[in-house]
Amino acid sequence: MKIIIAPARTMKIDEDSFPYHDLPEFLPATKQILAWMRSLSYEELHRLWWNCSTRLAEKNYRWLQEMDLERGLTPAIIAFTGLQYQHMAPDVFSEQGLRYVEDHLRILSGFYGLLRPFDGIVPYRLGMGDRARVAGTANLYQFWGRRLADSLYQDDQLVLDLASVEYERAVRPYLTGRQRLVKCVFGEEVAGRVKQTATRAKMARGTMVRYLAENNITDLAGVKEFTVGGYRFRPELSTADCLAFTRN
Repeated sequence: MKIIIAPARTMKIDEDSFPYHDLPEFLPATKQILAWMRSLSYEELHRLWWNCSTRLAEKNYRWLQEMDLERGLTPAIIAFTGLQYQHMAPDVFSEQGLRYVEDHLRILSGFYGLLRPFDGIVPYRLGMGDRARVAGTANLYQFWGRRLADSLYQDDQLVLDLASVEYERAVRPYLTGRQRLVKCVFGEEVAGRVKQTATRAKMARGTMVRYLAENNITDLAGVKEFTVGGYRFRPELSTADCLAFTRN
């Protein structure tokens, strides 16, 4: 079983906590994206970044020109610092937990494609849903095509989806045959349905990764045993490809 999660907008540089193991699998494609971004004017990049603040856009623009994809690298699982990663808390994983995520966890990325936890990366600002038209494609979904799904399902037929819809869309259209992508939703039951809020969902996804890693979970039966944070599996609200968890 593989597990996919989304990246985070917030990132840090940390070359001390863990060493990185490898460069990302799709680094040549990342270099293509970087070259395209560097060809844009400041105004075009500002629009690409959804008109973020001028201060942030100027900082990102300077950083883009200086970026070196093979120096000053941080392991991906440490580099992202959003809510999901805070609740995953990989910096305090046991040795067994670290081995587990290395084998099972993958991070989807608009910039890097698909990351292993200890791939060395640099901070970047580019979401899968951002309006990047690299190499004549309409968007990053088209640019990456089926490459991410092919890599993800190379050794496994089952992938647990703990990513957001923005990133899930880079994988789901390419499922074939017996390949399964099983989503988890976390929320509260309202009128017989699961109502999910973005903030709580991010927190629960991170906690779920930690639970899976520390308990060496390798099948859906183990996933369904998740009870951390007051959540419990609700079979009556679930389907074969969507596992529902609600809080008590």
